Amino acid sequence: MTRHVTALVALLTLLLAGCATAPQGTKKEKDPRDPFEGFNRASYAFTDAVDRAALKPVAKGYKAIAPQFVETGVTNFFSNLGTTTTIVNDLLQAKFMASLNDTGRLLFNTTFGIGGLFDPASKIGFDRNDEDFGQTLGKWGVPSGPYLWIPLFGPSTIRDGVGTGVGIFTDPLHYVERDAWRYSLNGLEAIDGRARALDLDQTLQSTYDKYGFIKNAYLQRREYQVTDGAATPPPVDYQGLEDPDPDADKK
Repeated sequence: MTRHVTALVALLTLLLAGCATAPQGTKKEKDPRDPFEGFNRASYAFTDAVDRAALKPVAKGYKAIAPQFVETGVTNFFSNLGTTTTIVNDLLQAKFMASLNDTGRLLFNTTFGIGGLFDPASKIGFDRNDEDFGQTLGKWGVPSGPYLWIPLFGPSTIRDGVGTGVGIFTDPLHYVERDAWRYSLNGLEAIDGRARALDLDQTLQSTYDKYGFIKNAYLQRREYQVTDGAATPPPVDYQGLEDPDPDADKK
């Protein structure tokens, strides 16, 4: 998912969601976390249709033709880029030891890992952390706000949408001046993320209400992240697969 475009879509979605209402006359008890369910379900259906028609087939083709070491290298590369955002949010959350760990990880993987294509830092004890501005806001008491499904980009909340907007400025891809390079890298990042999530499709297919399942998993996952593991973990990290397997290149 392209972080830059997501932030812009998130802002538009906030405006649209303000005008959206849940279906009239429904017998189902409304979820207080999801006051814009009518809008969100329509947005989910649209996103799912586009995914099945375009992104999923491309991701399946990529996974079919790309050797495992290429997939791992691409995943590691984008994970390494994301470390800059993690470091900034480590500091904003006063996690100073974590910031030192992640700075060491970034430097080690960028140099000895050939620009982040490999992950030698994990092998010497620099574990990967995952922090973003949505988590930072939650850390300092900002409530998540209503659940939102952003068209084409997936689940979020008002807090996380704002956090994504701020996160643009810590994303190295934002500073790639040549549009062709930036768009190509954004596209590859989206394909890589979708390819890693293909294994979760079967889990979603077996659920009665995919929209509800994803919503609950997302909100539980975010609460788990904000509380640093104190909350109940989600049943499956559907959004996944954000954490690349540091040992995948051995397989």
